[in-house]
Amino acid sequence: MKKLNKDIIIVGFALFAMFFGAGNLLFPPFLGLITGKSWLTGFTGFILADVGLSLLAILAIGKCGGEVSKVFSRAGHKLSITLGCAIMICIGPLLAIPRTAATTFEMGIQPIFGNFNAVIFSVIFFAITLLLTIKPSKVVDIIGSYLTPALLIALLVLIGMGIINPLGSIEPSTIDNVFSEGVFQGYQTLDALGAVSLGAVVITSIANKGYTKKEEQVSITFKAGLVAAAGLFLVYGGLTYLGSTVSSMFDSNVSQAGLIVSITEMLLGFPGKVILGIIVALACLTTAIGLTSATGQYFAKLSNNKIKYETIVTVVCIFSLVISNFGVSTIIQFSAPILTFVYPPTIVLVVFTLLGEKIKNDNVFKFSTYAALFISVLNIMGDFGVKVPLINSLPLASLGFNWVVPVLVASAIGYFVKSNNKSQYDEEKIAV
Repeated sequence: MKKLNKDIIIVGFALFAMFFGAGNLLFPPFLGLITGKSWLTGFTGFILADVGLSLLAILAIGKCGGEVSKVFSRAGHKLSITLGCAIMICIGPLLAIPRTAATTFEMGIQPIFGNFNAVIFSVIFFAITLLLTIKPSKVVDIIGSYLTPALLIALLVLIGMGIINPLGSIEPSTIDNVFSEGVFQGYQTLDALGAVSLGAVVITSIANKGYTKKEEQVSITFKAGLVAAAGLFLVYGGLTYLGSTVSSMFDSNVSQAGLIVSITEMLLGFPGKVILGIIVALACLTTAIGLTSATGQYFAKLSNNKIKYETIVTVVCIFSLVISNFGVSTIIQFSAPILTFVYPPTIVLVVFTLLGEKIKNDNVFKFSTYAALFISVLNIMGDFGVKVPLINSLPLASLGFNWVVPVLVASAIGYFVKSNNKSQYDEEKIAV
């Protein structure tokens, strides 16, 4: 029992660190700033949209034995591969992994060391990432046992100082829809996508610890997810509160990165910049390690191990190294449309996977997924200046969930349309 509890804590700590990237460090303080005295209401919306969706994704991937393709399988083989590859490329070497290095450089290195060479830093960052990723069975233990405690200590020092010595008075909220804004900010973190990809890393680690029964793996994965959720709840709450304490000093035009840098410097002076650099570096490194390992495992399985895991993670690190030198803003700009495309259908399939044993008609999966994709395409068109009035008039559009009602309608239609093929549910039941 002691070994089981220790393993759950280590895996939970690792999940916390892999979720908590630099982007997660930026959103809560800004939310606290704009919501002021109503920061707790905004934080509630944030935690539901961020941690809530991530827990669902972790549970779904646990039920599927860590195989991302199984989460998507009942939507059709071709769509399953397309979505899986899009998620892994986007959350991997195209966006999230290079962004970890770029953010570490811009927030953790430049403020302290000034004109340090960006290329040299990228080489060092990804050399460390590759070194700690090359053995997938050790990834979770390395992060959970060593890196996460250091990250948590640095975060708690910052938050503790802000609670003991509040920086200023908390002003009334400057926005009307506080809860909705919290939901929107949490939705924008895209942690649910990360949860889908990181689930494979977690399941691999759990299996290597000797837990081979699927029921055990699902149980441990969910409990570890709760440990991670508790850590995220405390840290997000603390950071949101810190943001609210400077609501009389900054307005909504302040940059999110500039806000957290200013808060840290006001609390701790120049040493605060060093602490922030440590926090950012640890947060980004743990996320890079987890996502690199997840990408390697996915494409190794997809190729039936014809392409070795070690080869894939090496290529991912080299590609990410190159992309990271374009800078955070550029990376986000060219990747945003892809994220808009893949996120809604991913959430749909995660939720339906959890209900899989109750849905025996695969057309429910297929119709709802294509509906989510269709709305996503319309959203992308709107982002590029093509006016599509429909997308803004749909229910929940203000929250970024304008795809929900069309998905529900499509799933209802799919339920009544008889599938020509034998349901994959009948051929390959996903264990609860």
